[in-house]
Amino acid sequence: MTHILTLNAGSSSIKFALFEADSLDERVRGQIEGIGTKPHLSARIAEAEKTEQDLDAAEVSDHASALVAILALMDDRFSGAQVKAVGHRIVHGGPDYGSPVIIDEDRFAALEKLIPLAPLHQPHNLSGVRAAQAAFPEATQVACFDTAFHRQHPWVNDTYALPLELYEEGVRRYGFHGLSYEYVTRALRQLAPMHAAGRVVVSHLGNGASMCAIQDGQSVGSTMGFTALDGLPMGTRCGQLDPGVVLYLMAEKGLSAAEIENLLYKQSGLKGLSGISNDMRVLEEAGTIEARRAIDYFVYRIRRELGAMVAILSGLDALVFCGGIGENAWRIRERVCQDFGWLGLELDESQNRAGETIISSQRSRVRVFIIRTNEELMIASHAAEKAQEAIASAAAA
Repeated sequence: MTHILTLNAGSSSIKFALFEADSLDERVRGQIEGIGTKPHLSARIAEAEKTEQDLDAAEVSDHASALVAILALMDDRFSGAQVKAVGHRIVHGGPDYGSPVIIDEDRFAALEKLIPLAPLHQPHNLSGVRAAQAAFPEATQVACFDTAFHRQHPWVNDTYALPLELYEEGVRRYGFHGLSYEYVTRALRQLAPMHAAGRVVVSHLGNGASMCAIQDGQSVGSTMGFTALDGLPMGTRCGQLDPGVVLYLMAEKGLSAAEIENLLYKQSGLKGLSGISNDMRVLEEAGTIEARRAIDYFVYRIRRELGAMVAILSGLDALVFCGGIGENAWRIRERVCQDFGWLGLELDESQNRAGETIISSQRSRVRVFIIRTNEELMIASHAAEKAQEAIASAAAA
């Protein structure tokens, strides 16, 4: 039986999933964290069995060796499984890639040139590609871009008020979390087709967080811009920031570009504001003033951006929560939606606390949903389509 493997490579981790190629039924999903330091493998097999395993740091020192450990797990549980295609989450597709593509050497080189636009993500995404090419030389390697969902949004939501030559060079508002938004949009179309065809705001709230205004299934606005730093505060990322702060850090504090990058990407957000953690669960239990303020700021920015998204859409028909916080933190959802009665939005308190799919009240004009995102399934779907295209192309030739 042929399978589709999906890989999502981070700086010290690889998330993976294995699907049957024809049905796209999920066989296994997991991740290896702590690559090179304290590698740990966790996986869920067919939604019934969970496995946890500490790995040797010397043996799992990079993404290639981590993939070897993943393959060992799959060979143990799914002996003889043939990988037809490997789908890769690539954070940045730049201005040219608005849909998934088969990776060849020219496209790989083009994606390497985008590393400066996503320095903390793109290199690791591409290292996962190289590892998969070595492990599966006959499989179709497919790049699925987090920016692609936003590539057709209006010019006014694509540009900055900078000299036009910078726009032509690629300094634009790209938007991210596109694979999640694409999955949620498709799921909403099945769940509530009339609402999906209208004015929708999707809130992807997790360690990375953003919001997207969607009109008839098309992105028309995003809180994220040139990089995955913009918009909402996140686990360790700052979100929206006056660029003058960066100039101040350089001129008055003497920080280098690398030090500023580390500050904005890894030491800010919920972690920086609370001084405790980037984990919302930890902050809700902490009870300190700093933790409460961090949560207050997180909620405030979501509410502020929701108002902006509503303005872009000229109204709102549906609000969707997804991501680790959006799907699981009922208090955050409750606070975000509080006092939006003027918009026609009202939660059902019991349904929200229970985490039901529809959490708006019967009186609410705006329907509010929780949809559990599935980026891996979205990647697998694209990879399967591209693999079939490759087979058809080869047959025609």
